[in-house]
Amino acid sequence: MFTKKGKPDLIIFTAVVMLLSIGLVMVLSASSSLGISGFRDPYHYFKRQSVFAVIGVAALFFFMKLDYKILKRFALPGLLLSFALLVLVLLIGDNISGSKRWINLGFFNLQPSEVAKLFMVNFLAVYISNKRERIRLFLTGLIPALCILAAKFGLIMLEPDFGTAMALSATSLIVLFAGGAHFGQMLGLGSLAIPALWYLIMNEEYRMRRFFAYINPWKDPTDTGWNIIQSLLAIGPGGLFGLGLGNSRQKFSYLPEHHTDFIFAILCEELGFIGGMVVLLLFFVIAWRGLRIAMNAPDLYGSLLAIGITSMISFQALLNIGVVTGMLPVTGITLPFISYGGSSLLMSLASVGILLNISRQSKN
Repeated sequence: MFTKKGKPDLIIFTAVVMLLSIGLVMVLSASSSLGISGFRDPYHYFKRQSVFAVIGVAALFFFMKLDYKILKRFALPGLLLSFALLVLVLLIGDNISGSKRWINLGFFNLQPSEVAKLFMVNFLAVYISNKRERIRLFLTGLIPALCILAAKFGLIMLEPDFGTAMALSATSLIVLFAGGAHFGQMLGLGSLAIPALWYLIMNEEYRMRRFFAYINPWKDPTDTGWNIIQSLLAIGPGGLFGLGLGNSRQKFSYLPEHHTDFIFAILCEELGFIGGMVVLLLFFVIAWRGLRIAMNAPDLYGSLLAIGITSMISFQALLNIGVVTGMLPVTGITLPFISYGGSSLLMSLASVGILLNISRQSKN
């Protein structure tokens, strides 16, 4: 049940610990004003995030020791559970800012879409490793997997959560491609999906306005362009070395979601270009070492699982930073290990634990 030999990839472990440490410091700095105004406690969000961090690190060590092959047994149950949670959140989830993304469990809010990403990666890794060469067959290999992905995508879009839906889709497609799915078939289906994606953007007024605000945020600077303008106004003054830890001006009710989706902007404002580049470098290290683990995994299942986890973390980081820096349209998605959020942090740390276990059984 537990792996008794082999050393984990200490480079990934170190990079994750550094990101987690930076994240805790930035949550404390970015959320202090919000904690005072909402709870009369500048440490409110920091204390909650610290609890999640402790539980998450415990989960990391547990999965680092647990033989990842055991997770094969939970591929189908996990998939069904994630579907049940995605339906449940639409029925009883808390409506926050027009979105139903969280189920209130009393002690914390569970975000089912975060759970769904890891369970989808595990299911696809088992599905492809079982089918082997049959994954290249269109009707019996690729289509069933894409139908399951489409169902999850649709449920997450109903919340609505466009950013997480895109992260789930990108991660799943990377796993399918790495598993041997026919590139021409995926490209053909992808070209058919472009009009559907355009429809999803144009059919919802707030998405359409965000899209056009991305093209020219200064056309509507007090409404749809506000987030990206305030984000850039945080990043710009940071300069090379930043204004200093705790000295952000944008966190005082100027930049929305400054402790969650836009925390990277506050980080750049306080720690400057150097601080931002350190975070980018750490995510690059995770991507590099994660792919190395995938290439040296002892079996196809482990390789695909490693690719999926690495892609899940890397793509989400890329998407978040792209939004914060104005390179992508605004969509709500957290920065792994850095942003405030219990579900995201717990699932990210548990995923890294699985990745480290695969590295312990690596060929190299």
